[in-house]
Amino acid sequence: MLQVRWVAVVIAMLAFEAGCAPSGPDAATMATARSRATKVLDNWAAAVKASGGRPAVVPVGSLTGQVGDWEEPFGDNAKRALMAGLVTASTGLTTTSPATATVTWTDGSTMPVRVIGAQDALAAIGRSPEPGATCSDCVALEVVSATLVIAPITTTRGPATGPVWEFVIKGTAVRVTRIAVADVATVAPMPDDPGGALAIDSATASGSSVTVRFVGAPDPASKPCGEDYTADAVESDLAVTVLVWRHANTSLLPAACSAVGALRTATVTLASPLGDRPVLDPATGQPVVLMLAP
Repeated sequence: MLQVRWVAVVIAMLAFEAGCAPSGPDAATMATARSRATKVLDNWAAAVKASGGRPAVVPVGSLTGQVGDWEEPFGDNAKRALMAGLVTASTGLTTTSPATATVTWTDGSTMPVRVIGAQDALAAIGRSPEPGATCSDCVALEVVSATLVIAPITTTRGPATGPVWEFVIKGTAVRVTRIAVADVATVAPMPDDPGGALAIDSATASGSSVTVRFVGAPDPASKPCGEDYTADAVESDLAVTVLVWRHANTSLLPAACSAVGALRTATVTLASPLGDRPVLDPATGQPVVLMLAP
């Protein structure tokens, strides 16, 4: 069941010289953003169901990567081919791999996970191109061998190491990689339009308190070009998404405002402790890196 929390960040709203209070989103804007947030949570629920149940480890970002830089003139084709998922094996890849491996976080905590085979990992690359990536004129990358390694991965619980397939590509020293954790819940990125709320980059949680980081105005709303921020959470049993609202300076005093953003934060109190639920970006619907506060 989805729950909308109307708990806002506690911010000292200073009065402007012109007597104007910071402006916030109107009711229609907030309703649109909350409707989108509900869709984000619905998409995640569908992904969890498709993966077979609540995932033990939730990677952040693309599951496909590379080690090294593409060489010229090979690089232009290779870069576009990888983005489009055009990676094939000329011969059968190894079918032997351990049934399980261990994901280890920087705080020393661990989690056993099931491992997918090399052929399945390669097929997954082809099924998950970068959004909008097409390459009808590309030559597919040819895999000649695969090795299972323990390598750095990024998860909703922060940096970790875990099982990764490393593919040797014919004609290049670059290695294509694919996270080898099985039963991973993944959702396609949504169009980058959070409906009036801001995109979030990462989060920190302690119990029911979640602080999100995002790019905003460098100055508070007490200054002519400044903004303050409040936040709401839209929750389900499986995930949380946080909506950050702008409260801009509405002073009519003339000001030349810079377009340079700054890292800002906003905090919201959830209806219940976050637990193992990921925090989802309302802009893309993707999980963000989550650090657990001491």
